[in-house]
Amino acid sequence: MQKTPLPTQTAISLGELMCTVTRDWLWQPAEQWVRERNPGSFLHCRVGSGQATYHRYDSRDRQHVITYGARMIAAKHQPETASGWLSGREIRKRGYFGGELSTLNLLAHTCCHEFAHLLQQSAGQRYWGSVHNRHFYTILDELHESGAAQTTRKALAERAREQDLTLPDTPFEPVDTRQQMAHWQVGDTVRFGTGRRELHGQIIRVNRKTCTVDGIGHSKGVRYRVPVQMLSPLTPPR
Repeated sequence: MQKTPLPTQTAISLGELMCTVTRDWLWQPAEQWVRERNPGSFLHCRVGSGQATYHRYDSRDRQHVITYGARMIAAKHQPETASGWLSGREIRKRGYFGGELSTLNLLAHTCCHEFAHLLQQSAGQRYWGSVHNRHFYTILDELHESGAAQTTRKALAERAREQDLTLPDTPFEPVDTRQQMAHWQVGDTVRFGTGRRELHGQIIRVNRKTCTVDGIGHSKGVRYRVPVQMLSPLTPPR
């Protein structure tokens, strides 16, 4: 696993690869099926600058948009920050890719997870307040059982090698968030994010897997809910 923060441009390049693989290996085989249900539908994949990773459907122009967040990609290169994502829990609990966590498995599964939302939307099985429902997991299971997920994983690894991008496939053990939670208490000052996007705040509540943080400094007036894996102590100025 990556020991130092992943450079932003590398994360963006990997995100662009994820977009290409999603279009070529997931969308193309399903395109006809999707358009039979929603004529004129098309897919646009993009890389966002933050953590947000999601599928959105605009019914007005029949456009499916899948966004892969560059900071999400960077987070999945570090065991401390990779374990807290839903994709990691799905891999372990549902046995995807043999239940092994690695950066390659996490990113390949992320492609499948977001594409499963596209198929779920197209099938009319995504409901208000019920997104990760049984219909969604039936679709996601089928992507893995059919071999589509393995094909996606293989394509992502091959494209990364062709572009000389490091995409670790070494398995790692999930980090126990309970031990991490014990390190924090109300009143602690923390930092999260990286580079120019680093934010500072003070913990006002310790939740089960996250901390609620009130921004300080440039972030004053904003409240955040931050996964514990992404917190670091804020060293007081001297």
